[in-house]
Amino acid sequence: MSKEKKTAMCLSQRALAMQASPIRRLVPLADAARQRGTHIYHLNIGQPDIATPRDIMDAIRNFGEEVLAYGPSQGLPALRQEIKKYLERQDIMVSADDVLVTTAGSEAIIFAMMAIGDPGDEILVPEPFYTNYNGFATMAGMKIVPVPTDVEEGFALPSKAEFVKRITDRTKAIMYCSPNNPTGALFSRKDLEMLAGLAQEKNLWLLADEVYREFTYDGGYHTSVLHIPGVEDRAIMMDSISKRFSACGARVGCVVCRNTEIMQTMLKFGQARLCPPTIEQVGAIAGYQNIDKYLKKMITEYQRRRDVVCEELAKIPGAIFKKPAGAFYIMPHLPIDDSDKFAQWMLTDFSHEGATTMVAPGDGFYATPGQGKQEVRLAYVLNEGDLRKALKVLAKGIEAYNRRK
Repeated sequence: MSKEKKTAMCLSQRALAMQASPIRRLVPLADAARQRGTHIYHLNIGQPDIATPRDIMDAIRNFGEEVLAYGPSQGLPALRQEIKKYLERQDIMVSADDVLVTTAGSEAIIFAMMAIGDPGDEILVPEPFYTNYNGFATMAGMKIVPVPTDVEEGFALPSKAEFVKRITDRTKAIMYCSPNNPTGALFSRKDLEMLAGLAQEKNLWLLADEVYREFTYDGGYHTSVLHIPGVEDRAIMMDSISKRFSACGARVGCVVCRNTEIMQTMLKFGQARLCPPTIEQVGAIAGYQNIDKYLKKMITEYQRRRDVVCEELAKIPGAIFKKPAGAFYIMPHLPIDDSDKFAQWMLTDFSHEGATTMVAPGDGFYATPGQGKQEVRLAYVLNEGDLRKALKVLAKGIEAYNRRK
């Protein structure tokens, strides 16, 4: 009896194209450092240390239903109403039908991408950008086309001409994040009106990641894509409770759009995954109902941390940065040759007074090969004391890393 020749099992092109997270890929090195007894200051991930509001936790603890049943695919009606009221307080007039609750902001972005484009279609995004956009686009079969910004200009939004010259017959949308992850840049209303006009002119969708909408400093003001008139048919806003409520593990987000057809399309995606998590939505309802209790205090705390990071970075010879106007990230250019090698070395070979830092290498926030190699993203999500210690350890690490050559 002849043996049949087995065909090798192959992964999909989508699987092969999917990048590892630059934020999380160094975790095994961090685990090993921790086992050696080294304390790690985590500056690599946007996980706030501020306590999740008690109102949210109490609502979850007091969930009284006997059966944890499926909920509506578009989200609990009470949460959609609370999001509507929250947006109205920011002069954004929408109906509850314009709100689709998603399993975190990640699903909101994936749903939007899948609704507007086909495999091979393109989305223009200012670069650097939140690294998972690459992964989301790969999952949707789309391509991110980067529009470069510059650290010495504070990663300001590129000019209209820079966007226009990258538009092709496969371009379906412009997507941006403001306040920005990973740079902390805050785009002005004038900037966003330029993008809105371009979207109208070229018949493109305009996607706005507004997860950090409240995180603005020094009197800065966030302009929502939903504030801009004339793009009601093409403006899609993606949001999440993760940062606003210091509830990253809850995984509750939303898409908001006034275009009925696109909302019905995304609802079909929502029906395919059945429903977003019920108990966490109950917590989110309580969060929105009590948001004024704690949000101002939270923003004041993050502005203070922003100032601490900038003060300590200014002591590092050769560091280039501008003070961020929003979010809780900064992406400095550091006097190092390769941020990925440096980030690994800090975990494998360096400690100062028993501690080291974990940072996110800058190249993972770029689609353009070779960019970001001397940049790192720092998340100022530690208390002020730990933040000062972490930046001092980082400075000592840079000195030692450069001396080793």
